[in-house]
Amino acid sequence: MSFDVPSDLYYLESHEWYDPDTGRVGISDFAQDELGDVVFVELPDEGDALEQDNQFGVVESIKAVSDLYSPVSGEVSDTNTDLEDAPELVNDEPFGDGWMLEVEGVEESELDDLLTAEEYREQIE
Repeated sequence: MSFDVPSDLYYLESHEWYDPDTGRVGISDFAQDELGDVVFVELPDEGDALEQDNQFGVVESIKAVSDLYSPVSGEVSDTNTDLEDAPELVNDEPFGDGWMLEVEGVEESELDDLLTAEEYREQIE
């Protein structure tokens, strides 16, 4: 099976993605497929501080409950409140309307610790 892996994003081995242009974070197409139908997403509050590789939330599906890890350090500037009423957006559009939060104040040097799209693609194949 082939999964969408946008080339302009960075990835954690634990399948979260980060978009340096928008500051958005979410989970990959591969991750949402592995989870199955997402039924609940717990996210931090705006203004909360995140540390790279530390847990920031939880995603619950019909198969499992999984921790979410932050690809970058910074401050949560926005969360996707649409996920409260429509968690299935994570399955439907993991790189679009299924985004989870936005982070500001990210140190660009942290991107060196993340996987490129090509490296992530190799991991999930």
